[in-house]
Amino acid sequence: MTEYRLLSVIVPVYNERNTVGEIIRRMRLVDLPIDREIIVVDDGSSDGTDKILAALQDSTIRVVSHETNRGKGAAVRTGISLARGDVVLIQDADLEYDPQQWPRLLAPLLEGRAKVVYGSRYLGEREATTLLRWAGDRSLSVLTALLFNATLSDIETGYKLVDRQVLDSLDLTSDRFDFEPEITAKLLRRHYRIYEVPVTYAGRAGTDGRKFTWRDGLAAARTLIRLRLARPGGDRLR
Repeated sequence: MTEYRLLSVIVPVYNERNTVGEIIRRMRLVDLPIDREIIVVDDGSSDGTDKILAALQDSTIRVVSHETNRGKGAAVRTGISLARGDVVLIQDADLEYDPQQWPRLLAPLLEGRAKVVYGSRYLGEREATTLLRWAGDRSLSVLTALLFNATLSDIETGYKLVDRQVLDSLDLTSDRFDFEPEITAKLLRRHYRIYEVPVTYAGRAGTDGRKFTWRDGLAAARTLIRLRLARPGGDRLR
């Protein structure tokens, strides 16, 4: 059984001046059985997020910046390239996901039951959402089941926790929201089992700054199909 020593938390941020300070406060308060490092990647924010991050950066928070907005996938990949941990977690900065759930996500890895854990919004307590958002998420899960013979309840979850050696084997290349279906498809193509645990979720609307749209959902579906049909060794996104 792998003995994990350091959790690297990657926080992609774009124009989140109203929430980034609070999410950092919450991340600092989480009690964990292993050490942690927190890497915040400011993806070219233009709303003053950079000034807030500059004031909050200290020995527990490392902040790096993209000069221009490149997308969530690019921000996550920048964070991964800098991470020192033997397990990596993605944490969004918009307060939809509560860092107090980290121990729940870590438990299957620390107990040797999994190397990949997704926090599912559809297995736990959650606020009611719109029919369109629910249908979009469920459609992507059904498509994943049909393409990869895997019954996942939530491939678009922002909580993905992955063993570092597994993560390094995936050759992730996506820059935007296609990161979510890319990582899932590549894990399943390589026959890694994804363990789901329930997490609470407080979704926000587009008027509150939500950035994922139905167009991103269609792009996610295309990514899943493309990667399922890609020949072995030819699953890089371009």
